[in-house]
Amino acid sequence: MNILGIVVEYNPFHLGHLHHLRASQEKTKADITIAVMSGSFLQRGEPALTDKWRRTKMALKNGVDLVIELPYIYSTQKAETFSDGAVSLLDTLGVNKLCFGSESGEIDAFQQTVEKVTEHEHELDLLVKQYVKRGLSYPKAFSEAFDDYYQDSSSNTIDLTKPNNILGYQYVKSIKKRASSIKAYTITREKSGYHEKSLSNKIASATAIRHELIEKGEPIERVEANLPKASTEELLEHMKLIGDFAHWEHYFPLLQYKIMTETSETLCQIYECEEGLEHRLKKYIFQTHSFHHFMEKVKTKRYTWTRLQRLFVHILMNTTKAFMEKYCEPLSPPYIRILGMSTEGRDYLSSIKNSLSIPLITRAMQMEHPVLQRDTLSAQIHALPYIKKYGLTEEIKGIPIQFNKEKNVFTNE
Repeated sequence: MNILGIVVEYNPFHLGHLHHLRASQEKTKADITIAVMSGSFLQRGEPALTDKWRRTKMALKNGVDLVIELPYIYSTQKAETFSDGAVSLLDTLGVNKLCFGSESGEIDAFQQTVEKVTEHEHELDLLVKQYVKRGLSYPKAFSEAFDDYYQDSSSNTIDLTKPNNILGYQYVKSIKKRASSIKAYTITREKSGYHEKSLSNKIASATAIRHELIEKGEPIERVEANLPKASTEELLEHMKLIGDFAHWEHYFPLLQYKIMTETSETLCQIYECEEGLEHRLKKYIFQTHSFHHFMEKVKTKRYTWTRLQRLFVHILMNTTKAFMEKYCEPLSPPYIRILGMSTEGRDYLSSIKNSLSIPLITRAMQMEHPVLQRDTLSAQIHALPYIKKYGLTEEIKGIPIQFNKEKNVFTNE
């Protein structure tokens, strides 16, 4: 069987995602498609627009067979850790083909880039450190170092300044690190760029869609042309029940409270709080009136918006460096949590579940593990601004969503 794996956030699922999904299925001749999806907080340190169950429904209605959760300790991380966790989970589930979108569109270029970096890893690390000392963020420093080292090379390598190329590079590298038999494929990203905020193209970026819904406060109808029908239906249902989308301004009072009441010594122990950054946070938290204002004050060339957002998630979660050091082993995930499945996905899962090397989780209460407890806590913190309408028990009671493709209905509602 051809088991396709894809790594997603679906925040929200839009027409570009639909193109990627269908093109990937066609390119790999997929019999089953498994998506590993970030849960409540995402790789760029943002809260997901809706809870993970709503986004799972979008995935299933648009053609995914099995949705599993990428645990919080991997999903809110730099690209390498994010990728290692995602690829490891897919590999454990028997995925033999992985397809990602990229600006490059040529898988050979990714393979050659990984080989080049592996071959000269020590020399590149020295160059990266030089750029970091000049005040560049690590991703920018790595890109600059790579360009310097290979600027005279005629080899077929990729542009590592492009966000999807960066993730694609890490997926291919993760496969190599796992010594996995997964075969990687890529398709060219269509239309709008990753950070593009314009809706000028029918295939708009998730950033552009969120910009319309959150920053501009537009109704869902404004972005309906950029979404599959199933996604529009789910977003409308979410708004009917909750009345708003999650975004950082809703969590800013919680963040203020944490930073104001914790000592600098305690903040220093939080994961990703480095080089005296805790003093900068303590200084500006009293001088700002909104999350955006706070970010503008705190960010620097080295501490990017994304890096800071991830730190702020870890502050809300009280996730320490010691916790991450002990439990964050992305090449060896401790469990697989199922969020949703089609009939075909359920049948596939039944055929392999007895041969899985790690536990299969269908309920948060099913297993006592610190990493799973963090997933539960992240979902509950995500729900805090909506507690009157949403409550905090759904994450504990939630069971995998089941979907019948043929009848286009959810069978366990």
